[in-house]
Amino acid sequence: MTALGAVRARISNACESVGRDAAEVTLVAVTKTCPAADVATLARLGVGDIGESKDQEVRRKLDELGEQARTIRWHLVGRLQTNKAKSVVTYASAVHSVDRLKLARSLADAAQEHRETPLDVFVQISLDDDPDRGGVAVGELAALADAVAQRPSLRLRGVMAVPPMGADVDAAFARLAELSQQVRAAHPGADAVSAGMSDDLEAAVRHGSTHVRVGTALLGRRSPDVG
Repeated sequence: MTALGAVRARISNACESVGRDAAEVTLVAVTKTCPAADVATLARLGVGDIGESKDQEVRRKLDELGEQARTIRWHLVGRLQTNKAKSVVTYASAVHSVDRLKLARSLADAAQEHRETPLDVFVQISLDDDPDRGGVAVGELAALADAVAQRPSLRLRGVMAVPPMGADVDAAFARLAELSQQVRAAHPGADAVSAGMSDDLEAAVRHGSTHVRVGTALLGRRSPDVG
């Protein structure tokens, strides 16, 4: 898959430009609305981290992939309803879109009951305080991070954000880096930053992203969301 090589080269070059080790950056291949066969192909090529937006779509792919699904680290990267928490904790390695206390509590309760290891959690931040696009308001970030960190069934992994529409991506990711440092001051282990997609991963890496969520650059333009 030449697209995978190209994405890996972009990550490597972006890291080199700021003196980072490319091994610090995890490629999360976003396969929402793509067939399970694409997930299988990526896994065979060494991509162990797969991002999805909807629980019901992951469930279908788990069934189709069978035992191979167990070799994959599944990341939920889309907005998540609280009523999906019990399902998500049974297979997900990480949830990148925790943006409210109710969701954090639901995941924590479900993880305590249905998991043997803590669930990795990224707190999603709204950089423009637009609730319609997901993310906790900046002023409420510390309280949400504290709430996640206080639950033993969750591991506060770090922060996530998507740049506001039309924003300068370098400025947006610089702001996210500042907020990440604030969270780390209170929770030193929360050192991960989930930022950067197909069009802006270089800027995200320059500003410290540790997890880039790439779909289109790997698999092309997708059809509208299904399921």
